[in-house]
Formats: sequence, C-alpha cells, structure tokens
Amino acid sequence: MIYPIVKFGDPVLEKPSDKVTVFDEELKTLVDDMFESMYAARGVGLAAPQIGIPFRIAVIDVTFKEDPNAKIVLINPEIIHKEGRHTQSEGCLSIPDFRENVSRAKVVTVRAQDLSGQFFEKTSDDLLARAFQHETDHLNGKLYISHISALKRDLIKRKIRKLVKAGEW
Repeated sequence: MIYPIVKFGDPVLEKPSDKVTVFDEELKTLVDDMFESMYAARGVGLAAPQIGIPFRIAVIDVTFKEDPNAKIVLINPEIIHKEGRHTQSEGCLSIPDFRENVSRAKVVTVRAQDLSGQFFEKTSDDLLARAFQHETDHLNGKLYISHISALKRDLIKRKIRKLVKAGEW
C-alpha cells in the first residue's frame, strides 16, 4: 500500500515519535509499505511520521532500488557516534521542491533494531550517513530546515504559507 506523504505543517512531523515495542507481521507489512511509499515519492529515505505514523521507524535505500542489499530498516535508531563535517544540498519528501545546503557529520554510527527486534550498529559516511541523520531527526520531531539559518528557514516557511493560501500545498 502506498501512503501519501505528510507535508510540512502537519503536527506529526514536529513531535518525537513513540518507541516500537512490538515486532510482528504488522510491523513487517508497514515497513514494506514504507519502502513502496518512499519509492513512489522518488525518495531515498522515509520516516514513519512522514506517512502520519508516529513511531520510531525509518527505511533507507540510497541506491533507489539499484541494489536490493542496500535496503536498510532502522527501528528505534539512535546516532551513537559522529565525526567530521560535510555540507551538501538536502531536500525532504515532506518539504517538496525545496533544497538547502545542510552541514552534518560526515561519518556516523547508528544503533537500531531490525525487524525481529535484534540490535545492530552500522557506521557509514557521505550520503548514507546523511540519510541516517536526516531520518533520525524526523523521529525526534526535527526537519532539515532546523539546521539552516533562521533567515532561509523563514523564507521557506513564507513560501509554503503562500502555497497553502493558494491551495497548492
């Protein structure tokens, strides 16, 4: 099932998500639906709040279907190590058509659970490290625009308000 992407302005995007405590078939189905929804929206990462579900679940595939082994499921993730800095253009499915340069850690280690509830750690750099940080931010109720200057953030919010007024958001 393909879920619609929740856009900026919906309160679910700005609240910390609830911890997942049940690892069952329903969770597996939701994760499959999240991958399907992410691909349909042409994204490389998706957090559950972005489809209106306030749980600590994120899916990532930085190859966008090119490598089936690149699919990553993060349940209850935490960034446990960061190093270096890297600035790159970043966008978000919940804030479509907007991009800004965002400075994030270049290398990160994430600790999370898999679909069966087993803990694992994964260290990555570049785009995957950025995706870990971006999706974990979503689960903490933060959007990438919180990492840009107040001036740029206000400009984006003003443009979105105009789109809302025009019925285009």
